[in-house]
Amino acid sequence: MREWQVKRRERTRQLIELGGLVVKAELVDLADDNRAMLYGAFLWMADKLRSEDGAHAFALWKRRGKRAFETDALPDSDPSVIGAP
Repeated sequence: MREWQVKRRERTRQLIELGGLVVKAELVDLADDNRAMLYGAFLWMADKLRSEDGAHAFALWKRRGKRAFETDALPDSDPSVIGAP
């Protein structure tokens, strides 16, 4: 396989995974599949990351996402009982 084909497949996989995150976060349903609204939200996030508070937002969003991934990885996980005795 040629190098450009490998890079193209890697890029395609990345785009599919990123789209999956949008679906996983239920943004498609919440935004009623309004792509202009979703794009506006992404632009707002980019502006926030470029701002003085960018490092704080980055750390906060990363921590929250990591916890969500970990919760999803638990078998038969129910978020309402995570951490319950």
